[in-house]
Amino acid sequence: MLQQSKIVLKGMMQQELQGWCKSVGETSFRGIQLFEWMYKKGVSDPNLMLNISHKFRGFLKENSILSTLKLELKTESQLEQTTKYLFKLADNQFIETVSMVMENRHTVCISSQIGCSIDCDFCATGKMGFNRNLSVGEIVDQLIYVRNNIANPITNIVYMGMGEPFLNYERVIKSAEIFHNPLGFNLGRHRITISTAGILPKIKQFINEEQKFKLAISLNASNNITRDKIMPINKKWNIQKIIKEVKQFSLLNRRRIMFEYVLMKEINDSPENAIELAELLSGINCKLNIIPYNESVGIYKRPDEKSLNRFLKILHERQNGYRILVRWSKGQDIAAGCGQLVYKEKIAN
Repeated sequence: MLQQSKIVLKGMMQQELQGWCKSVGETSFRGIQLFEWMYKKGVSDPNLMLNISHKFRGFLKENSILSTLKLELKTESQLEQTTKYLFKLADNQFIETVSMVMENRHTVCISSQIGCSIDCDFCATGKMGFNRNLSVGEIVDQLIYVRNNIANPITNIVYMGMGEPFLNYERVIKSAEIFHNPLGFNLGRHRITISTAGILPKIKQFINEEQKFKLAISLNASNNITRDKIMPINKKWNIQKIIKEVKQFSLLNRRRIMFEYVLMKEINDSPENAIELAELLSGINCKLNIIPYNESVGIYKRPDEKSLNRFLKILHERQNGYRILVRWSKGQDIAAGCGQLVYKEKIAN
């Protein structure tokens, strides 16, 4: 467990670090140095922060916490350059993170919660139940670990790991700002994608704040009857409410929203479903990701190639405003695909 006498600095923004440094008798410039050491250089050992005085390094070591997780297990795919990390947190909880490298692109899928309360019926993470939100430091440390241990530069971040990012909205946005900051990871906002199952008040907040990070909405059904069954959150904020908000966003000519549609055999893959989906998204400036289901738990299966191609053909024939992509998840042989992240022992217990 964390020692209560120590302050957790990992996760603080630059101004917060500057304020803390001044409160302990240092200059605010020390806060800028700390920010750069922790995030840009990925250093968590004060002894390695060589442009900071020896005295302050000793103070940091005795009075602060600069690392929030440690590696418990690393699993590498035999099919592609994909690695799944199981991290242990200070309160003995576990989260998973996935690194996916393909040619010049290195995408890291990070978690925002321990478990998930949304309880999508087809998602393995939902079977864990919900434990707690991750701190900003715990979100950021996932990326720091991957960057420090894989040579390929990180090009993209997706908040599509364990948890519902918009139910940890403030910390997720704060961590994304650290990833974007030039003294942090210096990633463009367009390289950071935040996914949501459809938390409508937070979607509205994201839009009203004019956030420049990419937004992905997990739709996964073409009608409310199906979505009610596989995504209970739909009973509170249904498809029409989400589409209405997205249309307003699209009309303002801001950043294009992405919809994700996990295609499941005999659940949402019929020709009728394809027609309904095309009508829903007609005229909306958006990207539609079709994701063939990654089999994990329960009754759900991946459609065969014939069903997939038939579904795509209908979408293309009725295409109006939306762009269609098929996304095949990486790391399926190590349960690192979309919807597969789960701490197995949690389910067993």
